[in-house]
Amino acid sequence: MESMAISEFKATCLAVLERVRRTKKPVLITRFGQPVAEVIPPSAPPRPKSWVGSMAGTAEIIGDIVSPVSQEDDWEADR
Repeated sequence: MESMAISEFKATCLAVLERVRRTKKPVLITRFGQPVAEVIPPSAPPRPKSWVGSMAGTAEIIGDIVSPVSQEDDWEADR
């Protein structure tokens, strides 16, 4: 873990925060050699729920879904 004086952190705060975000390595901030704070990278954002199955239970089957909708005699390709 990198350590830096509070005065240096104050002067380069935004750059330090960006470096921590990019490298995922924490930085220890010290004052007179004593730890004051620790800048740590953010935790991973929560993963969105999968959309697969999100519509389960929202439809209702009415009638026969296996048989053709019309008679075979009506099919031009079957003549």
